[in-house]
Amino acid sequence: MSQMLTESPLDTRNAVLDQVCDAGDPWMAEVKKGQIFRILDLEGNQAVDTLFYSAADPEERYSAVDTIARQRQLYLTTGSVLYSSEGRPMLTITADTCGRHDTLGGACAAESNTVRYALEKRPMHSCRDSFMHALNHCGCAMHRHMSKRDITANINFFMNVPVTADGHLKFDDGISGAGKYVEMRAEMDVVVLISNCPQLNNPCNAYNPTPVRLLVWDAV
Repeated sequence: MSQMLTESPLDTRNAVLDQVCDAGDPWMAEVKKGQIFRILDLEGNQAVDTLFYSAADPEERYSAVDTIARQRQLYLTTGSVLYSSEGRPMLTITADTCGRHDTLGGACAAESNTVRYALEKRPMHSCRDSFMHALNHCGCAMHRHMSKRDITANINFFMNVPVTADGHLKFDDGISGAGKYVEMRAEMDVVVLISNCPQLNNPCNAYNPTPVRLLVWDAV
């Protein structure tokens, strides 16, 4: 897939939300239809595991299967539409200075750290831990009665997961750099759930997890 590098015309000074999510932390917020949502890689080579839900009904959520099948592409970039489990557009990528984002690598967990790396890695913090923490502590999840059953296949923004000729996945060095970002227009009211990946066992974070910046602009 060719990389569709596209700059955004938006000024960060006009954002209605501007927050930093520290390395390894979760983040959760609602983005209204028509608003623009940006994830900015502050220091480079940071994977950002992300899930999207319909704010009206979180049982409708981002579907990796629908998104891949509808566009016949494994990776996301400018122009990609993120589809829901009901086949509806949730968000459209409108700007992207990284060029490619993973749909297949999934989120690290205690179990996968154990299987992939070593038994002693099991207690290490993981994206699944971050997702669970947010679902149990963030108001926008609690009043929707969201729980671990709502953790499904996620997008890994900025993460580099090539598919080999024999159909295997590789976790390679990231293709992102400091200041690169991806920007999306919400096509419905959505809830965003992020784990700013704490993984230390593969190069998806350059073995050094770092903060990311999250911004939202009102529709123009």
